[in-house]
Amino acid sequence: MNHPQPLAEIQFTDFLKVGMYAGTILEVRLNPKAKQAAYILSIDFGDLGIKQSSAQLVENYTPADLLATQVIAVLNFPAKRVAGIKSEVLVLATVSEKEGTILLRPSRSVTNGARVG
Repeated sequence: MNHPQPLAEIQFTDFLKVGMYAGTILEVRLNPKAKQAAYILSIDFGDLGIKQSSAQLVENYTPADLLATQVIAVLNFPAKRVAGIKSEVLVLATVSEKEGTILLRPSRSVTNGARVG
């Protein structure tokens, strides 16, 4: 059994710098250029705009599972080129060998662009 390393403590002000927001997935398509199966997601973050992300969710989710689903994503990381697309946000999920990748989602519908804090 692997034992995790102790986590480095951060200040609350560091946490506040991470811009986590809720958004609704508008479009899901497979990314044919991805080395590991991934979707290209278009996500509506309300007044913050529609953003694109590459997400390795194929193992546990079909496009129908994801369409119109609300997710939580980090919006203030720099955009990154991933498998031929500009990934503008980081969709948050838990990742483990046992369960795979499981999305973090609001337990109730919220306004697109609602901040997590």
